[in-house]
Amino acid sequence: MLLLPLAIWSQSERLGEDIQYGFSLRGTSGGGDNVPFWFTNNRYGLGPIRKHTAQARAYIKRDAEADSLRFWRIGYGADMVAGYGSQSEFCVQQLFVDVEWKMLRLSLGQKERPSELKNEELSTGGMTLGINARPLPQVRAELPYFWAIPGTKGWFSIKGHIAYGIYTDNRWQRNWNAGTSNIYTQKSLFHSKALLMKIGNEKKFPLTLKWGLEMACQFGGKGYNEISYTGQPLGQAVKLGGNILKAFVPSGGDVNDDAFSNAVGNHIGSWHFRLDWTGKNWSVGAYMDHLFEDHSQLGMQYGFWKDMLLGIEINLPENRYVSSIVYEHNGTMNQSGPIYHDATPENPLQISANDTYYINHVYGSWQHGGFVMGNPLILSPMYNGYFGRVGSLSCDFSRVNAHHIGLKGNPTPRLSWRALYTYEKNLGTYDKPVMDPLEGHFLLLEACYKPKKLRGWGFGAAYGHNHGSLLGKANSAMLTVSFDGWIRKYN
Repeated sequence: MLLLPLAIWSQSERLGEDIQYGFSLRGTSGGGDNVPFWFTNNRYGLGPIRKHTAQARAYIKRDAEADSLRFWRIGYGADMVAGYGSQSEFCVQQLFVDVEWKMLRLSLGQKERPSELKNEELSTGGMTLGINARPLPQVRAELPYFWAIPGTKGWFSIKGHIAYGIYTDNRWQRNWNAGTSNIYTQKSLFHSKALLMKIGNEKKFPLTLKWGLEMACQFGGKGYNEISYTGQPLGQAVKLGGNILKAFVPSGGDVNDDAFSNAVGNHIGSWHFRLDWTGKNWSVGAYMDHLFEDHSQLGMQYGFWKDMLLGIEINLPENRYVSSIVYEHNGTMNQSGPIYHDATPENPLQISANDTYYINHVYGSWQHGGFVMGNPLILSPMYNGYFGRVGSLSCDFSRVNAHHIGLKGNPTPRLSWRALYTYEKNLGTYDKPVMDPLEGHFLLLEACYKPKKLRGWGFGAAYGHNHGSLLGKANSAMLTVSFDGWIRKYN
């Protein structure tokens, strides 16, 4: 951060060049019990939550890649959204500055970030950090792309990041919990880190292996309606513990832990593995995203291989029909088993099961503004109102068995399309099981056309459908008009 003024000064003559701007207008309308699942989810928290919505969005940005021939590179952006029918009628979706030096980047602010090692358009999303919730303001130091370790001749590369930020859903949590005795928090903090490694060099051999660890944590802030063992009366604010070091290395304990202490804060993480074969103008990859809430799934115990997101991605040679295919299976039925028991003198057997993915006894759940921050097939707290649980921040439908397929193509340079279909079976949680398995069928059909004679303009249409006992029936249409242009673009 001390080098930031130097970087800005060195690139000051370029900061007004290669600036992109744009706006879009979107409207949705339909009927049924709910909004189509893929209209709402994996849209960085901006998907519609009501049946009839309208949204306007405008942005301006400069990518750091515009200075790709320089050691110092600077990018920035601002993105505003206003409308009716989303979680926020007006919000600053993105506001950031990126400063890069060689392979390093310092990112300051609020920015949309894709899931690790997945196709953002076709995947159901990352298990720890996906594209489902609104981005958080943060300070993030990172190696954004795989960097070849010197001396390995490009055969061993790493990427990673360390970030600290703050949650911005204070008003939403207060309003969502108004008139209830459910737990919620205010002004809590965020931490994430990741280290991913790659073995292989696509220029010399087509097979590559990527693997690594991603972890995140919610900590600090104030808790309301917490069950406190400190003598604090129910209903009053409780200062929640934690600092940047205890968030980085899980340690300490929560304020409402009794004799059995947990690490302070809401910790979550994923093991990532991906194997790719890259041919001439085509590729195929297989990947795994294994979620863990504590040590029982971090290590090789309690059925490590039973719960995970498994996927296959195929990118085909250029053709007029289908360019990419993704299939995923998301299974979270096991969760280490149904029983949790801390060791006691009477029964010294420790059973660290019943992981209840995304649920936390202090912070409610792994969510921001009502949307889970990971994979949306574990239903977000905002759906609790549909099940008559208004105010609850819990993720009460986390035992998932789902199959998903995504397709996209470019019939012409001006026309693109994608299709998503998901079948999900859900058993609730071990603590709140459903009487009969709930099933959901979620469909999205989407197309975008950019006329040659109307340079910069785009016109999109989409159809969404829900069916089944999980979220009921829904049929909706979405229309989008957009424009993208440049300010002083230089080739």
